[in-house]
Amino acid sequence: MKLYVSPGAPSPRRVMMFMVEKSIAGIDLVNVDLNANEHKGEAYRAKSPLAKVPALELDDGRVLTETRAICTYLEGLHPEPNLMGENFEERAFIEMMDRRVELYLLGGIANVVRHTHPGLAPLEQPQFPEYGQSQAQKVREVAAWFDHVLERQPWIAGDRFTIADITAFCAIEFAKLMKFKPGHEGMLALQAWRDRVADRPSAAAK
Repeated sequence: MKLYVSPGAPSPRRVMMFMVEKSIAGIDLVNVDLNANEHKGEAYRAKSPLAKVPALELDDGRVLTETRAICTYLEGLHPEPNLMGENFEERAFIEMMDRRVELYLLGGIANVVRHTHPGLAPLEQPQFPEYGQSQAQKVREVAAWFDHVLERQPWIAGDRFTIADITAFCAIEFAKLMKFKPGHEGMLALQAWRDRVADRPSAAAK
């Protein structure tokens, strides 16, 4: 199998952290140069029609895109350690929190960075700085909600580390590009959680 990634992009990092947590080896990593618009070329679009990374090319030639779908496939191949739920009830609550992180935190951060960071200008045309700036306040509101969640429980989805923590960690790390650090804004539980995740070996995957 081949996993198409781009260093520094949060979605591929989510899959690579997932793989490290599960000690998955034997998947070839193929870097896609976003700055050179390689993802928009005909060869890559044949694998990922929406020109997004990551993409997992299976040995039979089929290609999975969308981070959550790739992780679901890998969880099926490598069920331990479990990161997505042991039964239908736990899976539902983990997926709920993972989706909340993905849609409301990571999605908002991406909007801020894409529309305000000069380094992203070549990839986001046209940029709308006012829109990006308006999203920054919404990101902080969502982050504050997660801070309150983590005041009550040790991990994003409950009592153990799951895929929701991977998604949230990649989001918070990406938020450095919008100069957001939870501890500097009084979100002490979120900062303490981030620091605990940063100590895991998987956090080095980028």
